[in-house]
This record gives sequence, structure tokens and C-alpha cells, in this order.
Amino acid sequence: MSASLATRRFVAAFLAAGALVGAAALPATADDHGRDRDHRAPHSSVVISDVQYGTGGRDRSDRALNREWVEVKNTGRHAVNLRGFTLTDRQGNRYRFSDFRLDGRSSVKVHTGQGRDTRHDVYQDRRHQIWDERDTATLRDNRGNVVDSDSWNGRRHHRNG
Repeated sequence: MSASLATRRFVAAFLAAGALVGAAALPATADDHGRDRDHRAPHSSVVISDVQYGTGGRDRSDRALNREWVEVKNTGRHAVNLRGFTLTDRQGNRYRFSDFRLDGRSSVKVHTGQGRDTRHDVYQDRRHQIWDERDTATLRDNRGNVVDSDSWNGRRHHRNG
């Protein structure tokens, strides 16, 4: 009977220790889920592959505005629907993709100015430049998770994703 009592005490102590460890870890996990802005999506095949920022000139024609763009690429083999994905800059300007299917191993340029959307080019329909020579492009999925971001500082180009 004494061995049984010792075994029961050991099991009770083991379970209590496990409960304490679990309770200590729970707040940290819950806190991580509370920060939607910093969430990273699971590895995604959709990335920011290239950026052409504006020259800062006074030319606000569609031709000039459309020379600035961010290229979004699907590096995977399967098509991805970008509906609800957003592309933002440091100032908070946002472009939201409508129902847009990006084929596998293909890309789309998101131009600043006005134009007719195609499979390889979409337009934000803006009348002023968005992307500065020192800026960050952030791509989020339809749940607000960061999929990729890309920063540049004049001549130097920094990949964050």
C-alpha cells in the first residue's frame, strides 16, 4: 500500500508541475495572437519581387504615374486568388486586390496611375505618386497577415520578406 501511495503522490506532483508550466506558457501564446499587425502569414508563394519607385518630378500624367509600380509574383506552381490582399506604403496608402487570379510562376505589376487592368498589370487609379525613393511596400493577405515586405533607401534596395 505504501508503494501505491508513493506512486499516487508522484503522479499528482508530476501533473501539478505540468499544469504550472502550461499556465505559465499560455499568456505568452495569447499575447502573440493579439498583435494582428505583426502577424506573418505561413510561408507564402506570393512575394514582392520588384519595385520601381517614382522620380519625384512634377509630371502627374498617367504615363508618369504608371512608370512607378510594385511587382507581385507567385513563385509557386498553383494559381492564387489575391482577392482581399492589400499592398501598402509607409504613409498608409492602400491598394486592395479585387477578385484577381495570379497564375503559378507569374507576376502582376501594380501601377500607381490609371489604366485598364490585365493579367499582368493592374492600376490603383491614383493621381499622385505613392512610392518614394525611401519607402516600404507591405503585402498582406486577406486576413491582414504580412505576406512580404520590401524596403528601399534611394540607391540601396533592402529585402525584408
